[in-house]
Amino acid sequence: MNFLKVLNLKKNNFINPKRFAMIKMSQDKLDGAGLIAKSLREQGVEYMFGVVGIPVIEIALRAQQYGIKYVGMRNEQSASYAASAIGYLTRKPAVALCVSGPGFVHTLAGMANANENAWPLLVVGGSSDLGQESQGAFQEYPQVALGKNFAKYSARPSSLSNIPFFVEKAFRTATYGRPGTAYLDFPAEMITSTIEPDEVACSALCGEAPRPLTSEENLQKVYEALKEAKKPLIIIGKGAAYSQAEKEINKLVESLGIPFLPSPMGKGVVDDDHSLCVSAARSTALKEADLIVLLGSRLNWMLHFGQPPRFAEKVKIIQVDLNAEELGNNTTDCIKIQADLKSFGKQMNDFLDGKKIHIDRQWWDLLAKKVEKNKNVIQSMANDSTLPLNYYAAYAQIKKVLPKNSIIVSEGANTMDTSRSIMNHSEPRHRLDAGSFGTMGVGSGFAIAAALHCRDYHPSKKVICIQGDSAFGFGGMEIETAYRYNLPIIFIIFNNNGIYGGLDTESFAGLKESGDPTINLPPMSLTAGIRYEKFANAFENFKGYFVQTPDEICTALRQALSETSTPSIINIEISPSADRKAQEFPWLTKSKL
Repeated sequence: MNFLKVLNLKKNNFINPKRFAMIKMSQDKLDGAGLIAKSLREQGVEYMFGVVGIPVIEIALRAQQYGIKYVGMRNEQSASYAASAIGYLTRKPAVALCVSGPGFVHTLAGMANANENAWPLLVVGGSSDLGQESQGAFQEYPQVALGKNFAKYSARPSSLSNIPFFVEKAFRTATYGRPGTAYLDFPAEMITSTIEPDEVACSALCGEAPRPLTSEENLQKVYEALKEAKKPLIIIGKGAAYSQAEKEINKLVESLGIPFLPSPMGKGVVDDDHSLCVSAARSTALKEADLIVLLGSRLNWMLHFGQPPRFAEKVKIIQVDLNAEELGNNTTDCIKIQADLKSFGKQMNDFLDGKKIHIDRQWWDLLAKKVEKNKNVIQSMANDSTLPLNYYAAYAQIKKVLPKNSIIVSEGANTMDTSRSIMNHSEPRHRLDAGSFGTMGVGSGFAIAAALHCRDYHPSKKVICIQGDSAFGFGGMEIETAYRYNLPIIFIIFNNNGIYGGLDTESFAGLKESGDPTINLPPMSLTAGIRYEKFANAFENFKGYFVQTPDEICTALRQALSETSTPSIINIEISPSADRKAQEFPWLTKSKL
């Protein structure tokens, strides 16, 4: 049934008749909501995620009329995370729709996360009536001014007729150069006002973002540095994944024969099971390499800032990045190349045609020895079936059953860190996690975006959202969103009763009952033994599984994989004392605890 017919039947129950009349207005005029939706669709927007309310309800309704798929989320943070994930997966921004004031503030989390990860995101927000500014209007807030701190572009259209111009500029700013967030603010009267179609200003359609090339001189510099290096290493970052440069980088890696490391979201650009991948020897590779080629990766906290003792003191860096301002950051010996990764890969491959470089055999022997040693350590932990299970033992069973081309969303502390080392990817953009900003709460939103995209373009792929019990709490109610839109996401919860680690049920009960829980319970603890899988009982045909043993994990996952239109929850009991493999160098400053 057409949604306007549904509105006609139900309007007295949930929408003001005056506002309903505006939605049903005659076709010879455009209202602001319609012009916004029309402009977004013309620029190629396919998805909109949001939480509706006054004054943006009409925008969501009009978006559906113009063929934009609208997903109503349970929280604006999740909506903004979902929209940003679409930007990463497709290179085209989706829209996060928010109401004014508090709704906008909630959306700031996703705006910041998209900016830090260099993903395109377009946020459309409603605001209070212009005629009520400075009078204490409903949810009045300086949104455009505040948005400038969280977005590349933040603006309010100057008039109804200029909406297409502002939409195109926001779209272009979000995707050109270093991708990021753009925010457009729409006062209530602009959304509901009407305009004759011939009064609307014309605007261009934004094409694909330019892909800058580098110079022949730079290509020669790279080649000379590679020839001189004794222990070269390539690091593949999520910038390469975003650029969709997998074909070019695969050819480059194989023609050079150089060992490589992927960043967490750079996994799959080249198959993690490739013979040149040395992820299992990460610390050794970083510490010993005399030349490191950064392909869309930054020398930030995730790579220890490129500093000793994690890196060799005199290591030379070749950095290829779309963002000129990032080049040479945290290093003094760097060949700086501003270029799109796909363009650079093609140029470098053409330049290297027929040219060879020599890799020191001792370099390979050192890495191979360390890879074998670390793989044995991880395998030993994966083989440990002591109950409650450790992380590696649980992941080993998931890895055994899960199709290799699945998209994995991973979130949590140990849950996420462990998955990076044990869950391999053979295709790019098939891993989504907390990213450069280390954002907790992204999991459910990312999973919904990935599942929606797979439904429309890769229906045979499965989306698995693996979260710690703490991480699940940030957006847990989005399971209802997944259910409402028939998205067969498998939510897997690694339940260790806390943040990093919790208490066993007996210890938790004893401490809780022995006095004031705000004094007695450790700050990291959550309620022990929560049966998260029982959330499924609130829905029809939604299955939840509580599992403790390796066989139970495999059985539950096989059953969940057979679902085609309904999500599932698998609650895995993990030992509260379980930890990840001991690291030679931690990523973060160690706690004194």
